[in-house]
Amino acid sequence: MLDMHVHLTGHADRLATAGNIREFLDQARRMGLKQIGFADHDYYYKDLNLPLIREVAEEYPDLKVAIGLEVDYRPSDEGKIKNLLEQFPFDFVIGSVHEMNGWVFDFPEEEAVHHQKDPDRMYKEYFHWVEMAAASDLFTTIGHFDLIKLFGVRPQTDILRLADAALEQIQKKGLVIELNTAGRYKPVGEYYPEVKIIQEIKRRGIPMTLGSDAHGAEYVGRDLERAAQLLKNLGIKDIIGFNHGQKEYYPL
Repeated sequence: MLDMHVHLTGHADRLATAGNIREFLDQARRMGLKQIGFADHDYYYKDLNLPLIREVAEEYPDLKVAIGLEVDYRPSDEGKIKNLLEQFPFDFVIGSVHEMNGWVFDFPEEEAVHHQKDPDRMYKEYFHWVEMAAASDLFTTIGHFDLIKLFGVRPQTDILRLADAALEQIQKKGLVIELNTAGRYKPVGEYYPEVKIIQEIKRRGIPMTLGSDAHGAEYVGRDLERAAQLLKNLGIKDIIGFNHGQKEYYPL
């Protein structure tokens, strides 16, 4: 089992200390993980001590520890993102869309706005941003692929039609899509992405990984056994870990 989306510092909730790193790695051991991937938000980069993660990881020879970053994608920031990613030899980089044209749509106080917008236009714009993120050559992984659904607003248009160009670009670039279990604890109450999209991901041969999106040590590995069983039931045989930017395949 892998958890390739874990936030050591949360939302600046704690420091990147050796003790806090050990809490996450101890929980990973308790959950029987083979690999854990730290991927803090890029806007907390200056608060991180990434070499310390490598140092503490040596105390856990039974556990593969990957260091990544979750980056908020904005088209105007591609140069800045590239410069940031050159500062450390990351094992993987998650590209995520949380914002469109200045609208940070996943804040709880934005729920009412979701219900006021035209859902088809909202989804179309969101997936266009995901497509641009995939085309940017900056990322190994696309995070919570259909995050725009988090407040339960659904489009009238078939979701596969809306997501088609983004999936095509992900496939073309050889990227990985995560099954992110955090959506179960949002108003939408389901994983990212939904089953219909996972079936299309499998059809296209796009590789997948697993992530809890844990913002605290106690959430590392949350629901991943259940998520892995879902992937197996859909005919997916492997999930992806990372080592120095290279994919590693783990059988389910």
